[in-house]
Amino acid sequence: MLEALHDAANEPAWEAFDARYRPILVGFARNLGLTDSDAADVAQETLVRFIQDYREGKYDRTKGRLGAWLVGIARYRILDLRRKRSTRHEVQSDGAVANAVGDLDPDRLQAAWDAEHRQAIMREAMTELRQTTKTDERTIRAFELVVAHGRAPQQVAEELSISVHDVYLAKSRVAQRLREIVERLESTYDEGA
Repeated sequence: MLEALHDAANEPAWEAFDARYRPILVGFARNLGLTDSDAADVAQETLVRFIQDYREGKYDRTKGRLGAWLVGIARYRILDLRRKRSTRHEVQSDGAVANAVGDLDPDRLQAAWDAEHRQAIMREAMTELRQTTKTDERTIRAFELVVAHGRAPQQVAEELSISVHDVYLAKSRVAQRLREIVERLESTYDEGA
């Protein structure tokens, strides 16, 4: 995917990149305390700056991961937002931008990025699991209720009208399939492919 982004006319490559990274960037900015609107603006500005810099040859895979580079760009977009607000003496009642950028510790930034990155991969993996495998929807639902929602297997069994044993089997089978999908997706995200 990254190679295709060098071609400004390759809209499918841009759309794929945007679909993959915009939700992560928006969530990342929200996790840092930005409002939905500010988070969307930061994501947009980050993607625009990324594509400009990338086409100018400024990204070198040997010097770091794509996610780290995007975090750096987003950090500067957030700092720009803070500077603009402070020079205009804008006062926000919720203090969202001030709180979001007050502590841009690299560890905090990386943790926020990693959390969003994992969630994006899991969302994509669950979609792929539903669309490309023959796994029964009730089996997937049992997994989600136990793992994602922390429900007790007995409750899930009653709700879905299956045995507790079937709930444990569903959890195990879906977890195995998801692991395989997640491993493949992680490598494509890490490579920017």
